Amino acid sequence: MTTPVKSKRFRLRHGAGAPSQPSQADTTAPAPVKDQSPAKAAPSSADTTVKPRIVLQKRARLSTEAQTAPVNADRPPTSTPPAVQPSDGQKPESDLDIIRQEGLTARQLRMAMRVAQKHGIRAGSAYEAVLALRKIGVDPFSRATMLELVRNDTAEDTSRALTTAPQTSPAIGDETLSSAQERMARIAAERERELQKMQREIVKRRRKRLLLLGARLLAFVTFPTFLATYYFYMIATPMYATESEFVIQQADSGPSMASDLGSMLPSAAGMGIGGQQEAASVQSFLQSRGAMLRLNEEEGFRAHFSQPDLDIWRRLPADASNDDAFKTYGRHVRISYDPTEGVVRMEVIAATPEDSERFARALLTYAEEHVDMMTQRLRDSQMREARQSLEEAQAALIAARQDIVALQEKSSVLSGDVEVQLISQQIVALETELTQTQLSIQEMRSNARPNPARLRPLERRAEALRQQINGLRNSMTQGTGEDASLASIQSQLITAEAEVQTREMMRAQAMQQLESARMEVSRQVRYLALTVEPIASDEAVYPRKLANSSLAFLLFAGIYLFASMTGSVLREQVSG
Repeated sequence: MTTPVKSKRFRLRHGAGAPSQPSQADTTAPAPVKDQSPAKAAPSSADTTVKPRIVLQKRARLSTEAQTAPVNADRPPTSTPPAVQPSDGQKPESDLDIIRQEGLTARQLRMAMRVAQKHGIRAGSAYEAVLALRKIGVDPFSRATMLELVRNDTAEDTSRALTTAPQTSPAIGDETLSSAQERMARIAAERERELQKMQREIVKRRRKRLLLLGARLLAFVTFPTFLATYYFYMIATPMYATESEFVIQQADSGPSMASDLGSMLPSAAGMGIGGQQEAASVQSFLQSRGAMLRLNEEEGFRAHFSQPDLDIWRRLPADASNDDAFKTYGRHVRISYDPTEGVVRMEVIAATPEDSERFARALLTYAEEHVDMMTQRLRDSQMREARQSLEEAQAALIAARQDIVALQEKSSVLSGDVEVQLISQQIVALETELTQTQLSIQEMRSNARPNPARLRPLERRAEALRQQINGLRNSMTQGTGEDASLASIQSQLITAEAEVQTREMMRAQAMQQLESARMEVSRQVRYLALTVEPIASDEAVYPRKLANSSLAFLLFAGIYLFASMTGSVLREQVSG
């Protein structure tokens, strides 16, 4: 005998709407087994409080007890208990009608369909699903069933263990249970197969993606990097480099404001103000075609890089143009200028250390000549102008002096001042004598009876002195015939002497300008001072194998990543 499971009654409908006919429960309840107690017999017709759901639960409990009860010896085990006869005058009611009368909500019906689908039951309607679930002992509205739906648990025994409602539905046979279990097992196995299939497809897709990624990396990154590494380590010709450094300096011109300012500026230290322009000009010259052509003519630059011993990337074809040779020159002659220090750095690369040093020294010679030529024209112009000014001043001075000599010869006057002084002295002497003569005449006339014999000679003498004095005075201011006056001659001599003085002053200024030009020219002279001598290296400097290989790897990887990101963005834009 099986003890019935105690369960809580729920979803009971009280009121007149619920059918409470005891005869209906009597007609559908199974007969008790032999050892069943009288209390478990069919209810009497007088019990009007039994609800339709309780009827179904009692049916399920009695059916379960009948199947689990011991079988009597005089009765075969396959016999079923007789059905309970309905009470007097009452019609049997189907199970679906009983379930419909429970007043289930739409949410409960949907939950019943989900639980039935979970247990592998195919029902035509939600009420059939509720009936089928209750027949197998599952309450679709219990809290445990709701938790099972949330957890998505597929184990049938676990769901039954979590069910709090008693198995009150009618028991089903072993064949029905076996078919349900087989159906559940098939569903579980099919789902397991589908899951395994999906997992295998996911693993397959991942492997395929990894293989494609590896193939792309091999094709676009690894293989090009291997080729570049093989070239740098096995094919590339070792190249030797000769480094040298020099600065552009100017001659010291003594302490001045410009020199003090130049010493304060770090960019002009050691090279003077304006040295940056010369350094930049030298850098441009060494990187020009003219330097390349001169180096080729004097040192055989193209012949050196056309040797068959060089690798194909460095070798210059025999019929190469000047543009190709200039590109090779630019790759192998590197010039840099540091404006903060004023240092020009030069690196010359060649296949042999001797050729590298030879090319470097030749380029330094060209640079020094270029520095000299930069200021040569200005220096020559300044010196030429200063010398020309001096020559003109000297010629003018000579001409002025010749004019004075010619004037002196023409007027027979050596110096106007001397002549005037002499004439003035003569006039003074004559006037003194005239004054004495006049005094003598006055003394003689003061007598009562002057002596005419003595008076007349004195008067004639006084008149002669007057004429002599007037003649001397007239000779100083008035000319006689072709002879110019002494004043005119004096004026001409003074003008000529002033011209000579002016020309002498101009000559002195010209000589001073010449000296200034010489000093300025000496300041403008630029010198190329070597700070690092060009000495060839003993070991090959290029190619830098490890650095170039790493750079090639990073370059190819960056290109691949950029292309991959671009393709992904384009695919997303197209698909979106």
